Amino acid sequence: MNLKDKIAEYPNFPKKGILFRDFSPILKDPSALSEIADEFSKYFHTKDIDVFAGIESRGFILACILASRYNKGMMMIRKAGKLPGKTIKLAYTVEYGKDTIEIQKDIIEKEQRVLICDDLLATGGTAKASAKLIEKVGGKIAGFAFIIELTELNGIKGISKYNCKSLVKY
Repeated sequence: MNLKDKIAEYPNFPKKGILFRDFSPILKDPSALSEIADEFSKYFHTKDIDVFAGIESRGFILACILASRYNKGMMMIRKAGKLPGKTIKLAYTVEYGKDTIEIQKDIIEKEQRVLICDDLLATGGTAKASAKLIEKVGGKIAGFAFIIELTELNGIKGISKYNCKSLVKY
């Protein structure tokens, strides 16, 4: 199956000059969802992963698909102020300023192997910050799983020391 055929393109969204690549059409196709899980299972072995982490918010979907396939748990990496209870935060620089992500303080056990998931890798700032945050609380990064990678933005550079897999590259 060619997943690229199932990705919608929206010019000038969310602002003029941006071509938004949207994986939403994949979600209504059960065979495409299975294809995604099948492709990642060829690359990441179940014995190397303890938990899947989804980056807000589209990464939650991929993390849940893979967690279900691998029979593992899932955790959320969220923007600051979105999680209840005690959290650990990390501020980082993005192309337009600063942002902050957080996880619940007790969500990861020391040395747990975490596969970080998101729908799209662009500049890599949030992905890199997510890895730093998980490592800050004692987790180990098993790798990164992306449905789409925008190669011209070179986001892979900031996370190249990790095992990374993207299914569709532009």
